[in-house]
Amino acid sequence: MVIRVYVASSSGSVAVKKQQQAVVGFLEANRISFQEVDITMQEDQRLWMYRNIPRNKQPEKGNPLPPQIFNQDQYCGCTGEESSILKCPHRTLGVNNCGHGEDAGVVCSGELLIYL
Repeated sequence: MVIRVYVASSSGSVAVKKQQQAVVGFLEANRISFQEVDITMQEDQRLWMYRNIPRNKQPEKGNPLPPQIFNQDQYCGCTGEESSILKCPHRTLGVNNCGHGEDAGVVCSGELLIYL
């Protein structure tokens, strides 16, 4: 799963900056890996973001503002107010378009401590 957060590093809007910080802070605090994409520096990424937000989720006037969140190529529509990234729309667990080279695993080791 590749979470991409589209942000604007040079936004003049305090509200946009706060929302971006809230989303990024949430992901970092919960140790959810993500890729931050700065649309002010990458024109092709900005256009990709605009084209891939569903019409019914776009503002009536103007372009969608960051932050925008995608799970791979699927729009999540998150606002940063969700209590968990899993509250964003997503494919069912186990359904993805990952290649075998994107596998992940966990190795558990160390001391097991049991407190009574």
